[in-house]
Amino acid sequence: MKPITVAALAAAFVAGLALAPTTSLAGPYILAGTDADDHGFANAGGNQDGWFFMQRAIENLAPGVTNGSKFVVSLGSSAGQALNAAQSAFNLSILPSLGYTFQNIDGAANINTFLSAGASAAAAIIMLDSSSNNVVGGLTSVEEVALTANAANLNSFLGAGGALFSQANSYGFLSALAAGLVVTANQALGITLTAAGGAAFPGLSNSDLSAGPYHAVFSNVGAIPVLGTGTNGSVILGSSSGTITNPIPVPEPSSLAIVLAGLAGLSLTRRRRA
Repeated sequence: MKPITVAALAAAFVAGLALAPTTSLAGPYILAGTDADDHGFANAGGNQDGWFFMQRAIENLAPGVTNGSKFVVSLGSSAGQALNAAQSAFNLSILPSLGYTFQNIDGAANINTFLSAGASAAAAIIMLDSSSNNVVGGLTSVEEVALTANAANLNSFLGAGGALFSQANSYGFLSALAAGLVVTANQALGITLTAAGGAAFPGLSNSDLSAGPYHAVFSNVGAIPVLGTGTNGSVILGSSSGTITNPIPVPEPSSLAIVLAGLAGLSLTRRRRA
């Protein structure tokens, strides 16, 4: 059997986007209690461990973006491990070959301007790394205050067709939007993908997610599907459409299933470290 080439996979990805429903006006999101940016790296075989999870997350989100943007924007990543992780997750994903570009916006004032001025409409996917307590160069407390102040704008960004991937920060913006959903700081090791998580992140293993401890769990999640669990509760959540205030979990379209199958095939060619 011939190995799946990046060109062939890109063609399948584009075909999936073309066939996906166009009537939805809401983008998907993935919320994680992980600091995968602090527990990964890249080598000749590609992104490994936590960075591979980050790569698979944005690859999963891209087909659900309906606002026409091709920008992946990282908010709050400073030079160091956090920014390296975000850039590597993007650079080694399928997205650059599809015309996506990466941008980093750092600093509370810049984050506030980006979100409050509606400039976020230019983004396809917004990435939020874990806090600076968990990873060097991560979101600072001041930057997290800016995110919380713009919680409604983040929600509107999702409702307008964008996508969001967030890791273990204080999740003040989430608490501001979903009063019933509880985020609890909790450090433990070991994450297990649910069936939905296995489908969302083809080729990703439990060991990839468990290279380091997670730092938060979610409870009272309501209609938001659970993609990964730890010994202390739900660690990874994801809604395939809707907003945080109105999650609408729907089955993956058949076209996206084809794309994910292609991603799974590609992952088989990825050389793992010894």
